Amino acid sequence: MIELYRPLLYSVIMKYKINGGVTYSCRYRVIWCSKLRRNVLVDGAERRLEELIKEVAVLHAAEIIKLEILPDQVHLLLEIDPQYGIHRLVRQLKGQTSRVLRQEFSWIKSRIPTLWTSNYLVCTVGEESVTMIERFIETQKFI
Repeated sequence: MIELYRPLLYSVIMKYKINGGVTYSCRYRVIWCSKLRRNVLVDGAERRLEELIKEVAVLHAAEIIKLEILPDQVHLLLEIDPQYGIHRLVRQLKGQTSRVLRQEFSWIKSRIPTLWTSNYLVCTVGEESVTMIERFIETQKFI
């Protein structure tokens, strides 16, 4: 009888990640904006920001599922180990990208005092809503 359920168990397990003794699937939707909602993520800054976000994610073992960069905000769908924590990751993402972008694009520094607002939105995402959120993130650039 257990043999009948073995394929089902394997397919359920494959959706999870394992780190040490922790098996997890922690997906988050994260949104943050530029200071004063200024359109500063343009003229190559958006491409560099995408590279930096991916570098930071790899460094902290986070998986980016979907990323969309608008001129004044960032939409991100990602998965991260719960032992590391989403707040630490967002703090790293915002801090490192702000520092590098302000160094490489001096015109950003002259337009706003800091690159990001101190606020951000983070929501947990269930398995069934991942595709819906992916579609929402994709459509944001057309609104």
